[in-house]
Amino acid sequence: MRFTQGQPNSNDKKLSFHCCKVWKSTPAVFLLASLFFFAIPAQGAEVILAFGDSLTAGFGVSQEEAYPARLQVILKKEGYPHKVVNAGVSGDTTAGGRRRIDWLLKHKPSIVVLELGANDGLRGLSLEEMENNLESIILTCQQNGARVLLAGMKVPPNYGEDYTSGFEIIFSRLADKHQTAFIPFFLENVAAIRGLTQPDGLHPLADGYAVVVETVWQHLQPMLKKQEVSR
Repeated sequence: MRFTQGQPNSNDKKLSFHCCKVWKSTPAVFLLASLFFFAIPAQGAEVILAFGDSLTAGFGVSQEEAYPARLQVILKKEGYPHKVVNAGVSGDTTAGGRRRIDWLLKHKPSIVVLELGANDGLRGLSLEEMENNLESIILTCQQNGARVLLAGMKVPPNYGEDYTSGFEIIFSRLADKHQTAFIPFFLENVAAIRGLTQPDGLHPLADGYAVVVETVWQHLQPMLKKQEVSR
């Protein structure tokens, strides 16, 4: 992953709050419709809950181009009957995810792809609180019968070595502690690559999501195969 060294610039500061502007400018009817969608449990097929922030929601691209929709296409092609529910909310932090998870578990997912923490890092929030929030989400999922695929994240080096290294290690530590499946870096081969990301260097373009979904699939498929064997 490549980031520009130096102090956070105006784009860095704008990035972590972009979604607040999006939500403020979004009609109330759309907000209510989104909440209603999340509240309706999926019926029939087993659910894979894509749970995260704008990187999951698909900020800046169409829903069809975001990774959850692309994952649904791969599942169908590979003969898996699972339904992918996109539960990404732009701007969400681990604290926000912790508040949302009980509601979203009404979908009764068998697998939760947990992608949260980027906004905590970009805002320089407490690493201890971030870890506690992620751990609470993982435990809540597991206690409700869902297996977790935890997605690791990174922050730019201009946040300082102690913070960046402390941030990154949280994900692998939680994965080891709670025996979850683990994606070392959700934006592997995408972050800061021109042509794959939007001008902020973080949010994927459509071509970037084509890479992201392959990264997710690489770690998700073994979970599905293990599920089949256990039946």
